[in-house]
Amino acid sequence: MSFLQEGKYFIFHDIRLPWKKEFSYQIDTLISQHYALILEIKNIAGTLFFDRPINQLIRIINEKEEGFPDPILQAKRHKLQLSKWLEENGFKRLPVEYLIIISNPSTIIKNASTTPYVNKISHSADLINKISDFEKVYRPILLQPKEIKKLNKLLLRADSTEGSDILPLYSLVPSDLLTGAQCRYCSHLPLIRSHGTWICTKCNIKDKEAHLQGLEDFMLLFQKKLSSSDLCRFLHLSSRHTALRIIKSLKISK
Repeated sequence: MSFLQEGKYFIFHDIRLPWKKEFSYQIDTLISQHYALILEIKNIAGTLFFDRPINQLIRIINEKEEGFPDPILQAKRHKLQLSKWLEENGFKRLPVEYLIIISNPSTIIKNASTTPYVNKISHSADLINKISDFEKVYRPILLQPKEIKKLNKLLLRADSTEGSDILPLYSLVPSDLLTGAQCRYCSHLPLIRSHGTWICTKCNIKDKEAHLQGLEDFMLLFQKKLSSSDLCRFLHLSSRHTALRIIKSLKISK
């Protein structure tokens, strides 16, 4: 996507939008003044067969067959959902397209030429060419600069990615996690805190900022407000005052 002309597209990675109040769906999408493009990106190695009669993706690797959900069906469903969202937010006139992007360059797509959706399936190297084809089809400017900025804000406001709880998604509970500050040099954990410095008992490296990655991990894993007691548990700190000093040093809002 770095080859796209700067300022021509708004790029949304893994944006999660609401659907029917209690559900949500996650997409990668590009928004321009002319159209919206949904990208279903699949990183699947091996040889792929798109079996259209039964709507299934079949992968053959190491002489074994494996079935996957049909990404074309998934993309068509997301197109319907995004179109509905655009309509509800006053952007009904913006058409929505989709592409299935195979990101692994060594993946072989066997029967793409026989499927009616051949133009919707592509390796990532061909993405810019596919976008150029869409630009030839969707020439009229449908959104003015102010409108596309408004749409950008609405999409970011609607995005619920940061509120998602990742542990249940992978059938994990907090006790499954390895906690503690981690050594940035040998990956050992937990580090020992002594006189304002983290010390690795494996490689003896001293690091004053080893807690920063731990804090980022905490926020990504738990998506919750951070308390001093949370910090003590997660970084194996024995003193609540030490935890408070670390929090104050971050200069974040209370």
